[in-house]
This record gives sequence, C-alpha cells and structure tokens, in this order.
Amino acid sequence: MSATLGISALLALLFGLLASGLWVGVALGAVGLVGLLALGGDNAGSLVATAIWGGINSWPLTAMPLFLLMGEILFRTRLSEDMFRGLAPWVAWLPGRLLHVNIVGCSILAAIVGSSGVCCATIGRMSLPELKRQGYDETMMIGTLTGSGTLGILIPPSIMMIVYGIVGQVSIARLFIAGVLPGLLIVAIFMGYVIVWSLANPGKVPAAHERTRLAEKIRRSGRLIPALFLIVVVIGSIYAGLATPTEAAVLGVVGSLVLAAASGSLSWQTLKNSISAGMRTSVLIMLILAGASVLSALMDYSSLPDQLARAVKTMNLSKWELLLALTALYLILGCFLDGVSMIVSTAAVVLPMVQTLGIDLVWFGIFLIVLIEIAQITPPVGFNLYILQSLTGRDLLAVTRASIPFFFLLLAALLLLCIWPEIALYLPRQVMAR
Repeated sequence: MSATLGISALLALLFGLLASGLWVGVALGAVGLVGLLALGGDNAGSLVATAIWGGINSWPLTAMPLFLLMGEILFRTRLSEDMFRGLAPWVAWLPGRLLHVNIVGCSILAAIVGSSGVCCATIGRMSLPELKRQGYDETMMIGTLTGSGTLGILIPPSIMMIVYGIVGQVSIARLFIAGVLPGLLIVAIFMGYVIVWSLANPGKVPAAHERTRLAEKIRRSGRLIPALFLIVVVIGSIYAGLATPTEAAVLGVVGSLVLAAASGSLSWQTLKNSISAGMRTSVLIMLILAGASVLSALMDYSSLPDQLARAVKTMNLSKWELLLALTALYLILGCFLDGVSMIVSTAAVVLPMVQTLGIDLVWFGIFLIVLIEIAQITPPVGFNLYILQSLTGRDLLAVTRASIPFFFLLLAALLLLCIWPEIALYLPRQVMAR
C-alpha cells in the first residue's frame, strides 16, 4: 500500500509539473530526484550524476545532431521551393492527381528533415495555394497534409528512432532499416485511399492537364534528384553494412553541404542558421534524455519494472492483450506529450513487460513510432493540426475532422504491422543474415 501511494504521489507530481508548463526534461528529472531522495537518501546525488552521465554519454547518440544538421542544411537549400514543381508531373496521371504531391512530398522530406511538423508546414506552404487555385477539395487537402506529415518520424533517418535506440539499447541501424517498409506501406495506404476517394468523388478533383513528356519531368525534377540520391546513399550505406548510423550521418552532412553549394544557397549565414537550429533541437532532446535517465534510475532502484514484468507474467496476458493495453496508453499520452517524452518517460516500465512476452524490441520500436505518428494528429496537442490551422485559417475542429480518415488509416497500418511483423523485421533480418 505504501509503495502504491508513493508511485501515485510521484505520478501526480509529474503530471502537475507538466501541466504547469515546466520543460519536460526538467519535470522528469525533478520527479526522479524526489523519488531517489525518498528511497536512496544520501546516495541520491551519486545516483543522479551516474544516471545522467550514463544516459547521454553514448556514441550512437552522436548520429542525432549530425542528421539534424543534414536536414537543416538541405531544408535551407532551394529543394523545398522545387518540391511541388518537380513532383506534380510524376503523379498527375493518378486518380486524385496533385493530392498525391502532399503524400509523396512529405515522404521525401521525411527522409531529409526527420520532423513531422517541418514536413507538414513545408509541403503545405507550397501545395495549398496551388491546390486551392485549381479547385481541389479543401478537406482532402488538409487531411493528406496532416496524415502524411506524420511520416517525418518514421521514414529513416528518424530522430525518434535514435532516441528509442538509446533508451532501449536497440541497434539504431536495425531500426532505420526496419522503418523503410512500414513507411512505404503507410504511403501506399494513403495514396490508395486518395485514389478510392477520388474515384468515388470525381466532381471534387479537377480535370487533368496535358500530359508531360519524360524529358520535361526529369528537367523539372532537376534539383530533387541529387537530394534523393543522397538519401539513398546514406540509408543504403547502413543497409549494406558499409557504415554505422554515425558514419552515414557524417556522409549526409558532407553531401548536403555539396548540394547546397551546387545550388548556390550555401552561405555563412545559412550554415550558421543550420548549426544553430540543429543545436537547439539536439540540446532539447538531450535535456529530455537526461531527465528521463534520472527517472529511469528511480525505477531501477525501486525494482518497479521487474515487479511489473513479473506481474504481467503471472497475469498470463497474451501478446495481443498487452499490445492493446499499450496502444490505449500511448494514444492517451499522445494527447498531452510529444513523441520523445512519450518514449523516454515510459521505456523503463514498458520495455521489461514487452520483453517478458518475447516481443522483438526492434519491431516494438516501429510499433511505438507509428503510435507516436497517430499522436501528431490527435487533439488537443496534435502538432500537425495546429500547423494546418495556421496555414488554412480554419478552426481546429474542421482540421481535426479532415484528419479523421488518416487517423484510422494509421490504425489500420498498425494492425497490419501486428498481424504481419515481418513488415518491420524482414529487412533487418536480411541484413543480419549477411
């Protein structure tokens, strides 16, 4: 009973601090410190110091700021300006036509910036005015952007995968490779839905313009092709076992600098802005990791994860029952927390339970990231919803309503991932076999 009261008090303190607007990393660290002081007494200081050092002193973590820098440099080139112009001719023949630019554009940008919000905002700024001018249905315009923007945290190189790999002691390279097929699956599901919707609502899709010749398509995609080639090289080097994620990130940074210089958009100011933006994001994530490491130290010291793992074993929960419960948990947390906070604040408790039932941690990482994708379009804190609200001027209810079909499509992708785990595990197993 005393242990239950203590855990309840710490949870109440955590939610109170988060509700007050305190930084997530500081809130996690404060709760961990209070718990360690109550349990460890004089040892609390050394436990906190050891936990923070162990949480952030990780060589694989060096890939994170490098991938962030790569994304910031490419984001500041003229690549984003040419995204709509370069993609439109390639998808104009599909039912739904230019609505597919939102989906394909977000998937490409996801492999560059690794951020859901950036994908949503960048593609939205480019496509919304043109789609509106041509008379496309506004609800589908908004829905395809909010849904496809979530791909920014699944398609590698993903910062969320690096965070999960660090806290769960899982190979980041395997996570990157595991995210490829699920990412393509979600792109296919979204595009399939747009095709079916457009065939059912032909009056809401403008008539096709004249066909574009192959040479003209390639010319319009001139600046997209080198960026796509760089992405293939970076991810391909990891898949082929030629480079670790950190080494591939260095290759990506060098390649992005070359592309920026070739496009004429590289300047000292651009480089300074890229480094500054990448550094700010890196420090924010590091702060959350440091705070979460203190909370994890409290969990280890109290033996709570082991007790919960044993409880799950004695309850004889099936894998499906546990996954259903975790889905509900993360959907609720996603209404209030960002993805990094969701991962680091629950890993110490959830991962031992998952391992108890023999669930592959690489597969579970992809499962968790898809749930975090869903959180991006879940009110009241769904970040993509607010971005589209600001871009369109529509109220939050209208944006949320437009996103509902894509919420259920992501749930369908999650179900397919559970039914056929090989969607996430096939490529990593092929790499390990080599």
